[in-house]
Amino acid sequence: MSTSTPAASRRLIKELTDFNKKRPSHLISLHPVDESDLTHWTATLRGPQDTPYEGGEWEIDIKIPDNYPNAPPLMVFVTPVCHPNVHPKTGEICLDLLRGTAWTPAYTLSTTLESVSQLLGHPEPDSPLNVDIAAVLRHGDRVAYDALVRVWAVMYAGKKGTTA
Repeated sequence: MSTSTPAASRRLIKELTDFNKKRPSHLISLHPVDESDLTHWTATLRGPQDTPYEGGEWEIDIKIPDNYPNAPPLMVFVTPVCHPNVHPKTGEICLDLLRGTAWTPAYTLSTTLESVSQLLGHPEPDSPLNVDIAAVLRHGDRVAYDALVRVWAVMYAGKKGTTA
């Protein structure tokens, strides 16, 4: 079992306390997998409103590096998600923030997950990890894209089907 540094542990405990005081709308849950190990967390992300993800819930696995908050956490989708910037098999997320190029210690787990939520609503088809769904978007077929996303959300993310 990996353990975080005392400074990282204090920071993570503060983040958890802040989350429990004021739960952001994009998150259903955020907590360590095991209270004795602050280097492995899980979160449940709510699908953003006014997107085909709305109504779904996605689990994200979070690994905290030893040098957190100076380095970003490793986040991957556990729940399958249809998105150009998410690998369909591994759940890897293509986001500059998570790759470290845009990371600063000012980010928290919650704000980082907010960025992941924003990515769901604003896909970047020119840097895809899922080339098939990115091609649908690049060809301008938003109706097909939204339909595929909704099918995956119903199948995997607990979203209820709609009649519309």
